[in-house]
Amino acid sequence: MSRFLLRAGLEVFLAGSVLAGMTHGQTVPVQNVVSSPAATPASDDAAPQPADAVDTAIDPASLIPDLPPVRPAKASLIGGRIGKLDRVRDRMTVQLFGGGKMIIAFDPRTSFFQDGLKASASDLQRGDRIYIDTILDGGMVFARTIRLKTENTAGGESQGTVVSYRSDKSELLLRDLLSPRPLKIRLNSQTKVVDSGHPASASELAPGTLVAVKFGPQQDGTDVAREVSVLAIPGASFSFAGTVMAVDLRLGILVLTSSTDHKTYEISLDAAAASVDNLRPGADVTVLSRFDGSRYVAQNVTVNPPTPR
Repeated sequence: MSRFLLRAGLEVFLAGSVLAGMTHGQTVPVQNVVSSPAATPASDDAAPQPADAVDTAIDPASLIPDLPPVRPAKASLIGGRIGKLDRVRDRMTVQLFGGGKMIIAFDPRTSFFQDGLKASASDLQRGDRIYIDTILDGGMVFARTIRLKTENTAGGESQGTVVSYRSDKSELLLRDLLSPRPLKIRLNSQTKVVDSGHPASASELAPGTLVAVKFGPQQDGTDVAREVSVLAIPGASFSFAGTVMAVDLRLGILVLTSSTDHKTYEISLDAAAASVDNLRPGADVTVLSRFDGSRYVAQNVTVNPPTPR
């Protein structure tokens, strides 16, 4: 009798505990038991599970909104070497041909090529020589296409100032501002020297002359120039008209895309030129400059009024 009363009292206690848990915020834990199909026999009488009771795996990438398409703006070509590479923020600092630096952004919308073949952002390394199709996107210079050129390709291009030219050896010493040491390039009877699109003589390659060189390697390992183009001689004046791609007043640098030849130029600014009103990316400008043997130096900057539509 006492055993029967003890058992009945225990059952009443347990039932009261369950009811108490249900009345105080439903704190009684409930475990879902999931049986594998092999362990649970199929039955037509089995009640279907509610839709919200089925676990659904969500791909975290699907929660990230798609990037907007790249604006169909006219791209400007910029060449240089990668100085710093920030893979976290998808940005890199490029040492530009002709001197100066530019911060360029990239993301999954950017197309990558290495020696003409499809590549990816992981192929970029500090010190690589690259050519970039850039546009202005939200106040940032954005890389629409990045072309990586390895040093062992069949040819190359360089731009820099002449250190010396030895006619007795047909040897051109060129200071490419992206290279730690001057480049030594040979000229031969097949090398074309041009100035403003007209044939010229190698005797015009005086120290300080800004040139662009297309060259190719020979079997003995030397580089032979196929074409040498004279871009500027020290003291020459130049007028540029185009769109500002980037401006850094702290460094005194203006980068513009010429509306004449659609090339990108870097121009140094003095304090007077840097104080011009409305000098910002996207502005249409006219710049009178002088080449001092290593860079273009702005003498006058004019921000042109917008063209009426």
